[in-house]
Amino acid sequence: MRKQAERWGAELRTEDVEYVDVRNRPFTVRSSDSEVKCHSIIIATGATAKRLGLPREHEFWSRGISACAICDGASPIFKGQELAVVGGGDTATEESLYLTKYAAHVHLLVRKDKLRASKAMQDRVINNPNITVHFNTETVDIEADDKGQMGGLRLRDLVTGEGRSLKVRGLFYGIGHSPNSQLLEGQVELDDASYVVVEPGTTNTSVEGVYAAGDLQDHEWRQAITAAGSGCMAALSVERYLAANDLLVEFHQPAQEEVKKKELTKEDIDQKFDITMTKHKGQYALRKLYHESPRVIGVLYTAPTCGPCRSLKPILNKVIDEYPNEVHFVEIDIEEDPEIAEAGGIMGTPTVQFFKNKQMIKSISGVKMKKEYREIIEANLK
Repeated sequence: MRKQAERWGAELRTEDVEYVDVRNRPFTVRSSDSEVKCHSIIIATGATAKRLGLPREHEFWSRGISACAICDGASPIFKGQELAVVGGGDTATEESLYLTKYAAHVHLLVRKDKLRASKAMQDRVINNPNITVHFNTETVDIEADDKGQMGGLRLRDLVTGEGRSLKVRGLFYGIGHSPNSQLLEGQVELDDASYVVVEPGTTNTSVEGVYAAGDLQDHEWRQAITAAGSGCMAALSVERYLAANDLLVEFHQPAQEEVKKKELTKEDIDQKFDITMTKHKGQYALRKLYHESPRVIGVLYTAPTCGPCRSLKPILNKVIDEYPNEVHFVEIDIEEDPEIAEAGGIMGTPTVQFFKNKQMIKSISGVKMKKEYREIIEANLK
């Protein structure tokens, strides 16, 4: 899809947008690297999972706490362990059922005396022998084991007020999302939950020429396929808007020269590794680079079902491209190479680790801004 978009004239930039102005025309989009003026704009900034705000939440985030079971459930640290999920709706029940593929047992912690999920989801959870539902239960904080890792939860019964401990090695949040609409506050109409308001059946916002797609305007379905569908609607709406206002510019594909593929030598094929290349995949490349590379080594741990991983890859790729002869980059799929992930202490995806001279420099969980990755590389180039 990316190549098709580029072939038809799309210019793709991996940048951190810091400011959007849709009060004045043409609209302005300003990032950390550049500024763009435009006649129409699609906002698709998505939504972020809500957190509980536990006292030790920050300490154990991505070290036992996760907001995405599909992203992190397959991590070696969680396999065969007792895990907990907080929430009572469809998200929490879906995550609980998904985790039974990997966990020894799943505890679903519900604040109220009943589930809010659909009847079908309730039945599947209640009838699953690998899931225990704890009603009227509040999660108070995280408990650590002797090694400083997550060892359990401190809970409180909301009926009796009594506290107790529950031994689990992971906690997953299924308590909803908050839309990432901060850039639009005071500029387009938002509802009481800060979702962008669109005309029913469209992606039209309260500002002509501004369209919203995906979870930013969808607080009900929040699925990849519905987000993609609304993205298509927004793109077609932009085309019609530009055409109706005589702002459409036709694009004609330039003639492309045929590029000859580089022939691989027998050694290339056998080893599947070339140390002169910057980017690599798999544990063989990581082991070779760890022992032989004098460069800074960046390692991205991903999982096939990890949505944030797909967001992080283009960000990291752009940063790595800035240091072609000074950095080596390796992508590790934790499902294909679980022993490498376990050795690296990976508790969730995406996680990026930086090494130099066989020493770990830094480990970063989640998706960060490009400048944070740049700063680590820059500080270790000499």
